[in-house]
Amino acid sequence: SRGKKLGIPGEDLAGSFSAAEFVPWYNAHPDFVDVNIDLSCDTAVVIGAGNVAMDVARMLALDPSELDPTDTAEHAIAALKNSNIRKVYICARRGAEHAAFTSPELRELPKLEHTNVIISKSDIDAAIVAAGDSPEKDVKSNLDAMLAIAEHEKTNHARTMEFLFHHVPTEIKGSGHVQEVVFKTPAGEKVIKAGLVISAIGYEAAPLTGITYDKGKVLNTDGRVKENIYVVGWAKRGPSGVIGTNKSDAAAVIELLISDLKAPKNSGDINDLIGAHKVITQTHWEAINTAEVSSGEPLGKPRVKVADKIELLRLGGL
Repeated sequence: SRGKKLGIPGEDLAGSFSAAEFVPWYNAHPDFVDVNIDLSCDTAVVIGAGNVAMDVARMLALDPSELDPTDTAEHAIAALKNSNIRKVYICARRGAEHAAFTSPELRELPKLEHTNVIISKSDIDAAIVAAGDSPEKDVKSNLDAMLAIAEHEKTNHARTMEFLFHHVPTEIKGSGHVQEVVFKTPAGEKVIKAGLVISAIGYEAAPLTGITYDKGKVLNTDGRVKENIYVVGWAKRGPSGVIGTNKSDAAAVIELLISDLKAPKNSGDINDLIGAHKVITQTHWEAINTAEVSSGEPLGKPRVKVADKIELLRLGGL
């Protein structure tokens, strides 16, 4: 998968990223360890109104010392400790009543030890009115959590994370690198000076040669794409549902695959085919897991994640 595009001028400037690049970078995904996240600016803008946007903003806004006891990638911790970012804006296109944050995550924000978290009380008051007398349970819970943040006593920390609602991005400007983001707001055009922009507006299936796509999804019939090709999860349905949804979806598609298979096309052993390639088995994964956990124990961390493919294979015994 890849991050959805904003579809505005300037989003391909240096300093503009998708959460689909930033999140695996700090989670030690081997394919993203070399993503060059420039943290030399003092202000960052995160565009989105879901938990991914909130996670990204929190990672940029917290004091990096809070990451020491976590399993955040070592290269990311080192980069964040040298970061100049002190102000992070989360910009949502619509009002707070439409935000896709979840209340447990929102209630964790005031616990950040070295960061001010700011939400305008007038924005939440307006959202409560817009939500009506009988809002859905999740909406009410979210608004209650955001109101608590808005009313929370502000501290004098150097780091700030601020939520801005009704901010529709229209352009990212800069001379070779991000310098400012232009928004349409109810009060007119607004410009935020920033050197880093991260969009977190969802995911779509990355294209594969010979596969037909429509609006970020692989064209399929109940999971069947064409002969011997099947699709599951978000690539099949679009970015919706939780892990349980994807598990049941995958199970249904596997049933379809088995029914299509009918009889083996040859008498070869699947283990012979797998053995001819460097396939990570459960045993290999357990060896990697043990090594990472063992490395983390003396440091008081759950694990130290290995981000190098060659080293991962070595630890797995391949």
